[in-house]
Amino acid sequence: MNILITGGAGYIGSHTARALLEQGHKVCVFDNLSRGHKEAVQRTVGLEQLTIASLHDTDRLTQVLLSEGIELVIHLAAFALVGESQTRPEMYFRNNVLGSQSLLSAMNQANVHKLIVSSTTAVYGTPRQMPITESFERAPVNQYGRTKLEMELSLEHAVSQSDLAVVALRYFNAAGAHPNGDLGEDHHPETHLIPITLQVALGQREQLEIFGDDYATPDGTCVRDYVHVCDLASAHICAMDVLSSGKVQYFNIGTGAGTSVSEVLDACRKVSGHPIPSVAGIRRSGDPDILYADNSKAVSELKWSPKYTSIEQIVETAWKWHSESPSGYRSG
Repeated sequence: MNILITGGAGYIGSHTARALLEQGHKVCVFDNLSRGHKEAVQRTVGLEQLTIASLHDTDRLTQVLLSEGIELVIHLAAFALVGESQTRPEMYFRNNVLGSQSLLSAMNQANVHKLIVSSTTAVYGTPRQMPITESFERAPVNQYGRTKLEMELSLEHAVSQSDLAVVALRYFNAAGAHPNGDLGEDHHPETHLIPITLQVALGQREQLEIFGDDYATPDGTCVRDYVHVCDLASAHICAMDVLSSGKVQYFNIGTGAGTSVSEVLDACRKVSGHPIPSVAGIRRSGDPDILYADNSKAVSELKWSPKYTSIEQIVETAWKWHSESPSGYRSG
């Protein structure tokens, strides 16, 4: 199948591109490179398959969809920093909501009717019970989550007016790197726990600041569901088989188990062989105590299941990437 990945130069996009290529699909990447990496595209689909342009350029999107004979779009292009979304809400609305609407317009003009999109656990806000199922109320508590909810609502409206088929994957905490060690997480600034912790191991940071150690969890630190990026990539492939016209189908993509910040730190110490000093800081506003997925719908309907089921397995791949490429893609 001919597939276009928006945001295909990013962390999840590059891993998804490689997984699709390994399945024999033709993959094109559409990315403005504001947060993605040309090197990631070079290491997956090749630069000849990269279109550097904005999602807001509907005409260019339409042109690529038509010229490449695209049959399916995987839409991963989005800004995803919760803190930044709170200080720059207009930018997040323009990119995540209006950009998605531009894509829908281009797909309509090019007669492309199959779409898989990245959504997020942030649409659930702060649920009162665990695990989180797809039927939970959507009540985001930050601007990032709100823009993803707006995207979901736009998709629901679009399918009601057309034969568009949509699967929306609600990611939990993406983590890890490709086991080959040539693709991985390289954000600027870095805000994710595992990369930051491993940067301390590499001497790039003095210590890990733990945001609160007085939560209602067994060790006092926040608990999250960490899902390997390659498992996320495989979920997109599984989703291709269940696309159905006139429907938006939602799936939680997580391991179904929670891991605390302290447990992540212990795994990073064990895998890296470094002591990794840490200090307890104050809580971040709006951080729930515990978040983890009920992934039973994805397991039963997508026939998907995570291969990386322990935090140590995930950290091992991340450590290979960070230790071999300490400056990310700039390492060469």
